[in-house]
Amino acid sequence: MFYFTKTPGLLKSLYKSCIWNFSPAVPAVYLTFDDGPHPKATPFVLEQLKKYGAKATFFCIGKNVVEQPEIYQQILLDGHSVGNHTHNHLNGWKTATDKYVANIKEAAQYIRSNLFRPPYGRISPFQIKELKKDYRIIMWDVLSGDFDTEITGETCLQNVVFKLQPGSIVVFHDSEKAWDRMSYALPRILEHCKRQGWEVKAIV
Repeated sequence: MFYFTKTPGLLKSLYKSCIWNFSPAVPAVYLTFDDGPHPKATPFVLEQLKKYGAKATFFCIGKNVVEQPEIYQQILLDGHSVGNHTHNHLNGWKTATDKYVANIKEAAQYIRSNLFRPPYGRISPFQIKELKKDYRIIMWDVLSGDFDTEITGETCLQNVVFKLQPGSIVVFHDSEKAWDRMSYALPRILEHCKRQGWEVKAIV
């Protein structure tokens, strides 16, 4: 499976209206979690974040919020931010713009946020233009690879540690598929940030 663990500058320049990272002048990093809420993974993530006094951003799938409303409320009660990740995890490249936007609006009935992240990072210029009216589109500059079942938790950890710097937006997943790698890497990443003196902040 091929993917960039560090987003190339060329890709950022092609989608300039999306947010890929924040200023490196501020000693902070931004951990994000896609595809939840999940009954096992999300409570684990919340526990780890609380342990380190860290805040994060959860890009939630609408149907999962419907299925796990108490966990979604706990995310909010713990002071984290949330974002819309469509209602059914749609791939923007394979979905007509009107259907894509309608699916996001469906999710918005349950997820009150002006943040949006496209599943798989796949979104068309037409979809961006339409969504920019209501959302800040949040991408990333560090991809943990926790979704990749062919790598180990140690590799997932290294993917982040070696690319992480102040201002980075990092993608993890609070999902069943990512569990083995995310659950290994996350506590160690939080410890790494603590040693570096970097605050772990939510995107607001």
